[in-house]
Amino acid sequence: MGAHIAVLSNPFAGKGRGAHAAAVAIARLRHEGLQVRTYAGSSAAQTAELAVQALREEPTALVVVGGDGTLAGILAAVTGQSVPLVLVAAGTGNDLARALHLPRHDPGEAAALALHGRPRAVDVGEVRSELGVRLFLTVAALGFDAKVSDRTNRLRWPRGVLRYYLALVIELLRLRPVAFRMSVDGGTLRDTPGTLIAVGNTQSYGGGMPVCAGAAADDGMLDVVHVRPLTRLRLIRLFPLLLQGRHLSRPEVSHRRARQVTVSAPDLVVYADGERVAAASCTIHLRPGALTVMVPEEGARA
Repeated sequence: MGAHIAVLSNPFAGKGRGAHAAAVAIARLRHEGLQVRTYAGSSAAQTAELAVQALREEPTALVVVGGDGTLAGILAAVTGQSVPLVLVAAGTGNDLARALHLPRHDPGEAAALALHGRPRAVDVGEVRSELGVRLFLTVAALGFDAKVSDRTNRLRWPRGVLRYYLALVIELLRLRPVAFRMSVDGGTLRDTPGTLIAVGNTQSYGGGMPVCAGAAADDGMLDVVHVRPLTRLRLIRLFPLLLQGRHLSRPEVSHRRARQVTVSAPDLVVYADGERVAAASCTIHLRPGALTVMVPEEGARA
C-alpha cells in the first residue's frame, strides 16, 4: 500500500474540538513530508469500522484524534496490533494523555510523535460481565461516581456542564452505601460495603482527578481504591483531598494493588473511559503491554 500515516479522527470530540485538532495534526504531518490518509467517523460504530480499515492498509502509525471515549471505542481493533498508536488529545478529560505526558494543547506536536516519539507498551484493562467484554485504558468507576455519570447521560436538561452538576446533586441526595461484594486475585467474595470503588490502570479520571494516585499504565497491576460508606457531608469533605491525590492516607479509604478484581452489587453500575461498560457484576483484569503508544521522552521515562 506504500508507506503512510493513517489519521483517524472524531470531529465531534471535545464539543467540536476534534475537527480543528485533526486539521492541525494532518497539516503538521504533511509539513514533515509524510504521506497521510485520513478517516473521519460520524459515529462510534463507524469510527470503529474505519479503524479496522485503516489498519488493514498497513500504516506505519495510526494517529487517533479524539478523547478517551474515542480511543475506548476502537480499543478492540487496535489492541494487540503491531502498528503503534499516536494519540492527539481532543476530548473533554484526556486522562490517558495526562498519564503518558502527551502534548494536550498542541495537536501538531502530539501528531509529530509519529516521527519523533518513542514507543511505550501500555496495559489495557478488560471488564468482563453479562454485557460482554469491554476494554479500557484509564479507570473503571463503580459506585457513586459511576452513578453520577449514568445520571448525567440520562438527563435531557440542562445542557453542558450544568447537567453534570445537577446529576451530582441528585446522586448526593440519593446517597446510600452500595452493598459491594469484592474478590481480589481469586480470593473469596467478601461483603465490602462502600461509597465507591475505583479500579485504575492509570491514576486519574474526569479530567485529572487522581482517584488512583500513583497508578502506572505499564506495571501490569491494577490499583484498587475503596471508599467506605460515608455521609453526604463526609463525602463532600473528602473531595478536596481527592482532587489533590491526598485521599489515600485517610482512614475511610483503602488502597491495594491487584491483578484481578471481581465486584458485584444489586445496583452496580460500571463506567470506564467515560462509557458504561458493565452492571450488576463484573471481573476486571489487565492485558499487559497490549497497546503500543508513541510518547515523548518524558512519557517514556515515566
